[in-house]
Amino acid sequence: MNSRKWVRLFLTTLLLGGVLTLVTSFIFKKEAYVDVLQPFQFIELIGLLLFFTGFGFIFSIISQMGFFAYLTVNQFGKGVFRSLWTPVQLFLVAFTLFDLVYFRYQAAEEASLWPFLITALCLLALSLIVAWVKAKETNKTAFIPALFFMVVVTTVEWVPALRAGGNDYIWLMIISLFACNTYQLLLLHRLTNEQKKTA
Repeated sequence: MNSRKWVRLFLTTLLLGGVLTLVTSFIFKKEAYVDVLQPFQFIELIGLLLFFTGFGFIFSIISQMGFFAYLTVNQFGKGVFRSLWTPVQLFLVAFTLFDLVYFRYQAAEEASLWPFLITALCLLALSLIVAWVKAKETNKTAFIPALFFMVVVTTVEWVPALRAGGNDYIWLMIISLFACNTYQLLLLHRLTNEQKKTA
């Protein structure tokens, strides 16, 4: 993979994060837009659009840092654990999902368990779909690493929003992170295949 392709991956992922966070802000932060539209305040509206786009850029950069860390960890895990790396990844996926439900529920005061459980199940279901697509487009051995990345790494990246609280920013961040992670994971083999074809 040459530097031109890395730059392409970086810029397109950055754009995806910025645009997606801006669009989802219309849903999760609509009251902020209402405040600047009634009465209409042009400068404040531009500032708000730039603010959420900037947030999306930050989420995208976090996603890209997580992606490159995952590539390193995956190679390291293969070298250290060898044949045990697959069950280790599955264990970490299960532990992360348990943590996402149990510890968040314990930290919440007088909250229902169901929202935390549904969130974890949705993350797992979407991650299984992405991992299946990755395995179908590459090979069967890519399924577990892809699932590990989409569940474990995405959750680790999501931790700042989970700790900060506030459902609006939690959803803004996870939607952007998941989309950026999916995009990078499914684009990587296409970029490397292009490189092989031109070599």
